[in-house]
Amino acid sequence: MTSAFEQVNKQAVASAFSRAAVGYDAAAVLQRDVGERLLGMGQEHQGEQLLDAGCGTGYFSRRWRELGKQVTALDLAPGMLAFARQQQAADHYLLGDIENVPLGDAAVDISFSSLVVQWCSDLPRALAELYRVTRPGGVILFSTLAEGSLHELGDAWQQVDGERHVNDFLPLAQIEAACAGYRHHLQ
Repeated sequence: MTSAFEQVNKQAVASAFSRAAVGYDAAAVLQRDVGERLLGMGQEHQGEQLLDAGCGTGYFSRRWRELGKQVTALDLAPGMLAFARQQQAADHYLLGDIENVPLGDAAVDISFSSLVVQWCSDLPRALAELYRVTRPGGVILFSTLAEGSLHELGDAWQQVDGERHVNDFLPLAQIEAACAGYRHHLQ
């Protein structure tokens, strides 16, 4: 299944997000709306240990801590992780890739990843890693963008300079296929 996924230049992604860290939250309206909805789906879970996979500036790491969770913030971008640490957003900080999470098996009760997995080269691998680090009885909450998302933005940029400036996202069928081996609910 990996061959169906386009390789992502993770170093370029990490660099771009690191450069954007300081001003990111001011422009992240969509990210906050999606993340708040995702947080709402899992905030009643009794588990205490949470992984914020792709924590960015630590915005949701802070939100989870406010709800009493012990948060490990993971990000690929050193600049984002440094910003999250500066904000004291989490209890622990890990520089790493969601496709190879540097935690042991069954280390957390909740794995939370909002609008991150679209940057992965291999969605099934990312989901397998989240599953691996989540304890039995835990929950994995993730959001992503599917094919057709942000088409208005792509169309607008096309009119400005002839370029789309928007990623190509996986078709819903591929996202469903990546989730098929797990008990799941897609919205």
